Amino acid sequence: QVQLVESGGGLVQPGGSLRLSCAASGFTFSSHYMNWVRQAPGKGPEWVSFINTSGVNTGYADSVKGRFTISRDNAKNTLYLQMNSLKPEDTALYYCARKNSASALDAWGQGTLVTVSS
Repeated sequence: QVQLVESGGGLVQPGGSLRLSCAASGFTFSSHYMNWVRQAPGKGPEWVSFINTSGVNTGYADSVKGRFTISRDNAKNTLYLQMNSLKPEDTALYYCARKNSASALDAWGQGTLVTVSS
């Protein structure tokens, strides 16, 4: 079955860095656009970034542009999110999500918690 498992979250000080990973299984990872979505405590989901199948094309929310970098390794079936210059407002549960042919996010991981605090 389709499975997405995020890892790499944790507690980091403002200005610090983290790299999130998302291990995919149960489907042809290289055939799907992938996304990162986050949800801060008490708030709704916020789309963070996407990457196309080859990894050449990416996009970012304005709130993270210039600080976060999405990438993928299709040989390892793994999606990444490098997060630099972290701010307290980046505190959230981060999910990876698969995009299907109808442009819907149809599979999600369980999330990994990122807490930015001094």
